[in-house]
Amino acid sequence: MGCFSRKHKPVFPLLLLLLYILLICPSTDSSLIDGTNNTTATLSPPPNKTSRTSVPGCKKGLNPIYRYLCDRRAIWGIVLETLASAGFLLSVGLLLGLLLWSLCICVSSRQHRSNIGGTVTSMSLFLLATAGIFAITFPFIISLTSQICPIRIFLFAVLFSLAFSCLLARCLALLGFAAARGWGEPALALGLFIVQVIISTQWLILVLVRNKMPCEYSQEEFVMLQIYVLCLLAIGLILSLHFACRSCLTFSYSTGAARQMGKLQAALLCLTMLLSACIWVEWITMLTWGNPEIDRRPQWDDPVLSIALVANGWVLLIGHGLSQVAFLCRGEARSKDNPLNFLGWTSPDADAPGLNSPKGGKENGSFETEAENRRGRRTEPSLRSPYDSGFYMAEIDTDKDFSIPRPQATNYREPYDEYYGND
Repeated sequence: MGCFSRKHKPVFPLLLLLLYILLICPSTDSSLIDGTNNTTATLSPPPNKTSRTSVPGCKKGLNPIYRYLCDRRAIWGIVLETLASAGFLLSVGLLLGLLLWSLCICVSSRQHRSNIGGTVTSMSLFLLATAGIFAITFPFIISLTSQICPIRIFLFAVLFSLAFSCLLARCLALLGFAAARGWGEPALALGLFIVQVIISTQWLILVLVRNKMPCEYSQEEFVMLQIYVLCLLAIGLILSLHFACRSCLTFSYSTGAARQMGKLQAALLCLTMLLSACIWVEWITMLTWGNPEIDRRPQWDDPVLSIALVANGWVLLIGHGLSQVAFLCRGEARSKDNPLNFLGWTSPDADAPGLNSPKGGKENGSFETEAENRRGRRTEPSLRSPYDSGFYMAEIDTDKDFSIPRPQATNYREPYDEYYGND
């Protein structure tokens, strides 16, 4: 852990500075400036009402819930919209490129099996979750309505749970757990992801269907819905730290580029989880304590969540998405070795004359008799193998008697007569 903290120490203060600069920009929207510290997220006017006053950068008659997508006075919306769009396009492009590359690998490697199916599926799920994280930034830039509320509640927790489940499954696979090898990695990620889907679906059913209540939530209630996601993040962070420490401290028989790649992979995975944990601690603190403390609720609630989505999305995309795709492609390229060619293969005694020829191999002289050498079958001097035992096979002469002699008794009827004096 000490080898990463010096290099990336200014990242967290820069994130706080970015949050302050985006939120300090002036906003003259009278509908959002409220002196009350209401803890419940307020709903905007219905979508059929249009704004009577013109907003700089937006066309006339625009619905006021979309004003932060184009309002030049509230610059945070335009900046986050641009970053989210770029991240979404990059994630989708990377996902399509990964699927196309895996398809080409499967077509070109029909003769030998390729075991990248589980890893490619897990990475595809991760990139899909990352693209979704960038996409749901727009519902948080748009003002909260009864139609936007279920999207926020459901997709925020579900997409982050899918991303952190893939990271957790990847950590287990790198640590060598049998349940996370091969196709077990995407199966484990989907199993952890389904739990959060059930939690979010149950909340929506209880609030909207059974209780017949409008979709409203407090900031504390929104954080409580992310408890399972926080558990996934905490477990993934612990496992990534363990993997990083093991890669740095444990002796490995692999040398050269393979060992360096393993250390780099451990460092990037640990850094991704650590930065994600810092972002989550920051936005939860601002949403539940910071905004009411500085009297900026509810003006800063949506910008805080939007900044957290974009920042965490880029951390996941750069720290794990791009790097893992690069590692996967490089590892698959190295695994395509040429088939072994035993033509001209010699024994360990390669310095002996006549054995270093790249042409056809020579016969093993250990299984040839000296009689054959005397007959002239070998014109070259016999070269002995370093593993020669010194014993050779020879033909048996049938004229000679090779039977084993057996003892015969002369007095086999009464063998003890001479002993007892009976003549």
